[in-house]
Amino acid sequence: QLRLVESGGRLVQSGGSLRLSCAASGFSLSYYYAVGWFRQVPGKEREGVSCISMKDGSTNYADSVKGRFTISRDDAKNTVYLQMNNLKPEDTAVYYCAAQSPAANWGLRCVDIDFGSWGQGTQVTVSS
Repeated sequence: QLRLVESGGRLVQSGGSLRLSCAASGFSLSYYYAVGWFRQVPGKEREGVSCISMKDGSTNYADSVKGRFTISRDDAKNTVYLQMNNLKPEDTAVYYCAAQSPAANWGLRCVDIDFGSWGQGTQVTVSS
């Protein structure tokens, strides 16, 4: 059974940086079609932030984070990262990582309904 554990979230000032980690256990992430980062603010819908193909390494970013966030993977550590630079108060949310099943092989849409395995989330708070 795949387990995903996010870490790295904390309070940071506007303009600061954080690196979130998504550590997987139980299965190799290389088995999956993709891994994504999503975020959610209480009372609002979950938003796709960035996704990475586990097949060819291609990436997808929400317009709001392009140029500021970078998704990457370390296959040896079975971990996916989200480097977050120039953080803004609007980035405040609980950040989740998730894995897309290899059966869901239709493309890298980076929408939450494509992802079946989820971590518990890590809180990122950006103060102004």
